[in-house]
Amino acid sequence: MHIPTLRDDPADAGAPSHRLLLRAGYIRQLMAGHYSLLPLGQRVRLKVIGIIREEMDRIGAQEILMPVMHPAEPWQRSGRWELMGEEMFRLKDRRGADLALGMTHEEIISMLAAELSSYRELPQIWYQFQTKLRDEPRPKAGLMRTREFTMKDSYSFDLGPEQLDTSFRLHYQAYARIFERLGVPAIPVEASSGTMGGSDSTEFTCPSPAGEDLIVLCPDGDYAANLEKATSRLVPVDDSAERTVVLPSPEPFPTPGVRTIEDLAVRYGAPAYRQIKTLAYFLDGRLMLVLLRGDHALAEQKLVDATGAAAIRQAQPEEIRDALGALPGSLGAVGVTGYPVIADQALRGRRGMYTGANTDDVHLRGVDVERDIDVGLWADLREVTAGEPCIRDGAPLQVERGIEVGHIFKLGYKYADAMDLHVSGPDGKPVKPIMGSYGIGVERAMAAIVEVHHDEAGIIWPTAVAPFQVVVTIAQQDDPEVDEAGMEVYQALLDDGVDVIVDDRRVRAGVKFSDAELVGIPFRVTVGRRGLAAGTAELTERGAPGSTVAIPLDELPERVHKSAAQAIADSH
Repeated sequence: MHIPTLRDDPADAGAPSHRLLLRAGYIRQLMAGHYSLLPLGQRVRLKVIGIIREEMDRIGAQEILMPVMHPAEPWQRSGRWELMGEEMFRLKDRRGADLALGMTHEEIISMLAAELSSYRELPQIWYQFQTKLRDEPRPKAGLMRTREFTMKDSYSFDLGPEQLDTSFRLHYQAYARIFERLGVPAIPVEASSGTMGGSDSTEFTCPSPAGEDLIVLCPDGDYAANLEKATSRLVPVDDSAERTVVLPSPEPFPTPGVRTIEDLAVRYGAPAYRQIKTLAYFLDGRLMLVLLRGDHALAEQKLVDATGAAAIRQAQPEEIRDALGALPGSLGAVGVTGYPVIADQALRGRRGMYTGANTDDVHLRGVDVERDIDVGLWADLREVTAGEPCIRDGAPLQVERGIEVGHIFKLGYKYADAMDLHVSGPDGKPVKPIMGSYGIGVERAMAAIVEVHHDEAGIIWPTAVAPFQVVVTIAQQDDPEVDEAGMEVYQALLDDGVDVIVDDRRVRAGVKFSDAELVGIPFRVTVGRRGLAAGTAELTERGAPGSTVAIPLDELPERVHKSAAQAIADSH
């Protein structure tokens, strides 16, 4: 079997899963974000797919397969042709028609659903395992962030919101079982729906230092959210208790050289929580002012969610000066009427505040937010930080890194509206089906498993997804008696239905043991001279120090089969 293990860590591999999958001969990179799966990698991938397929079939989902290349028209109808931007791979055929490589399949599944004609055909849950392609700007960490990957994506069509709740709950439960069987400790967290649209979404996140997502957790376990969605119990500021000087109108004062919140706090005694931070953003091409408390940071996704903007970017300094007459550092929204103002809820009711005067090196004090600023939209915009009180019970929140391994969405009617979907309702009148969308990245799940299950020697695959359950290691390959006995053990395990491979290479036993640990096969059966003289072979469980036991050869198939079966059962 082709298992090209490497003695040394690849220089450009940082995350443990990236390093070990390369070293153990599971993957090879073609170019940035594109990987070949070698024989061992494909075996693990198929086992992951098998577990996902079982759990999807268990909730009544039906497997289909849709094309990876799409015409532009359905994406244009949904509005996502422009929204997806540079992450969508686009091309033209020989006739000049616009095409795209599928990032996801909401539009295409909706076209298939046009054949549903009656409410009696609902609910429907359809799923596929299909290649997705996304032009990631920074593919990295091996299989965790790629440009080409396999996704299990499923889609539900229901008669109404209550029925969608049922489909959503079925997927939630299926995902919990899938990740338990894969050996991934996935935490369901509240998340933003982003470009998918719809109302609610839940992200399944595996805590890991190698993760790119930040999740906010309550130590009591009653609240978890992605940082893009998380909120906290804001400690109110009582301006009257602080003897705030109430001015009849904002008062300008010179602040030469002040460019930051900290500058104003240190040099003019204006604590950050008494300052109004003013940010200038273009949302769908329109300049808007975004206000936060000086000691708070903006969560951009919250701004997108609050406004429904498809395109968002920070304004450049020269654009800001042209619009407001000052550079960043002296900006404010007092008296501004030409541009919409969006403010974070933490500024509601605040008085005696400081902000820029829209004149370089000048600020205002004594600002009453609701009196002096024309706020068009109040929203939760701030980014939560560790230690803030939990919104549920007030306990200090924790912020951890994690890997997004699954995401489920209530899409609502976005795609039914775009594709003009309808079925005949119980009263004979047209009714729009309501949709859900649910995804798991297969190769990312493989990487997450390795991130959780490894040690200094290599990978420790859970038995349910390991490329093989058992490796038979023939310790002295040059000894005909040992070689023959090893092959007999291998054949006996095969006959007993064990997923087994034999290491009969003509290399030292130590090399075989090291490779078995690196590759991560859960159980190793060692056949050697000493054991053979006693009529035994050694059974070693990977990742369990001191687990090696001598087993009589005639009992070996049954003991190994039971050990492997028990390990799989324990994962359920």
